[in-house]
Amino acid sequence: MQKEILLVAEAVSGEKGLPQEAIFQAIEQALATATKKRYEENSNIEVNIDPQTGDYETFRLWQVVTTEELEDSGTQIAQSETDLDIGNFVKEKVENVEFGRIAAQAAKQVIVQKVREAERAQVVEKYRSVLGELVNGTVKKVTREFLIIDLGEGAEAILSRNELIPGEVFRIGDRLRAVLQEEERENRGPQLALSRRCPEMVGELFKLEVPEISEQVIEIKAIARDPGSRTKIAVKTNDNRIDPVGACVGMRGSRVQAVSNELGNERLDIVIWDDDPAQLLINSMGPVEITSIVLDEAKGSMDVAVTQDTLAQAIGKSGQNVRLSSQITGWKLNVVDQETADEKTQEKSESISAIFIEKLDVDSDLANTLIENGYTTLESISSSSSEDLSTIEGFDDDIGNLLINRAKEVLITMAMEVSTDDGDSGDLMSVEGMDMTLALELSQKGINDREELAEQSIEELTGIIDLSDEEAGDLIMRARAHWFED
Repeated sequence: MQKEILLVAEAVSGEKGLPQEAIFQAIEQALATATKKRYEENSNIEVNIDPQTGDYETFRLWQVVTTEELEDSGTQIAQSETDLDIGNFVKEKVENVEFGRIAAQAAKQVIVQKVREAERAQVVEKYRSVLGELVNGTVKKVTREFLIIDLGEGAEAILSRNELIPGEVFRIGDRLRAVLQEEERENRGPQLALSRRCPEMVGELFKLEVPEISEQVIEIKAIARDPGSRTKIAVKTNDNRIDPVGACVGMRGSRVQAVSNELGNERLDIVIWDDDPAQLLINSMGPVEITSIVLDEAKGSMDVAVTQDTLAQAIGKSGQNVRLSSQITGWKLNVVDQETADEKTQEKSESISAIFIEKLDVDSDLANTLIENGYTTLESISSSSSEDLSTIEGFDDDIGNLLINRAKEVLITMAMEVSTDDGDSGDLMSVEGMDMTLALELSQKGINDREELAEQSIEELTGIIDLSDEEAGDLIMRARAHWFED
């Protein structure tokens, strides 16, 4: 039997070009697997082969754990039952299984699998320098779930059907272009994969068609894509003499048309990049006329108002235009018509004005003046300076100091009320991210504690305060967080 092991190791090593150490490891794994089948419960088995003689020994192992950690008696043992330290293993020699035909076949299968994994790893390493770039290949095999693409020189990659552009059909022998990626497949290690749906696909095609991009005269700053339908690509010129949009479009649209044809006639919108998010949005939404933009940097959102007759165009089919513009800018977009925007602004101003009148003891005119000059929270007033406030028409240092002190007093009083609540964590201020102004606004609408907020629906909450559906949902989930705590 020992000679059989040595013969198998020598034969497979010569056939597959692997060191005998790897072969012995595979045989040990096969023998350990065969030994485990003797036991009904879980077991840890270790097999040690002497590479000189072919003799082998089999051991069953139990890991030493604390009594509290003991979960599986088949693979663990309590420290109280042994002298060994936690983390060590108790070994017990058990009877060897025979290295017969079945064990030899299992070992060979393990070895073949390891050879394949090693070959794939070598291929991935060879192509690692071109990951994220466009490659050419030929369809070698077609299945229900994926296509096998021959990249040449014995290299293969997987193109999942989920990574195809909707409506695309490829047959064996067809040539195609796709972006090379790397993915980890369970129990198989690294694998070359392809994608035709990723945004990088568009960028790589433009690099081929537009020399200015490959020469870095024109820079692609952002890509937002709805594969098979529409893509927005933001470009910037590093040479003011060159029009980036015109260069990408090409003579009579030849360049952009070539890219579109490769992508199944996907619509391509080329827009000029701008570091100012508001201007970038205007460029991205064009030719839609935007009447106003309100940025909320804290929430990373923009309230965008458009004319009533361009609202449908601004939103796009199934919200496509808004969604792609949001991806280009990196901001959340709330698009409404100007009339609705005016109503929401008025409602928000009235709500803020009511808080200022009540908490700061001022009249409506002064409250509205503060709002018109960008002061919309008690925090913004308390953190301001008298010099800043004195720049407002009709204000001086005395008025500024008075307002700042009153705002600070209100915030301190509210904070003290929270801290002296006998450990009660059910107040609104216990909700993560809650500020005093929002808490006040909720309180005025009849929502006085965390539980009342948690029980709200998105529709109910957006109906009483000025929040988007996403913002309302996020706030409600933060209020419900304690429901899921252990």
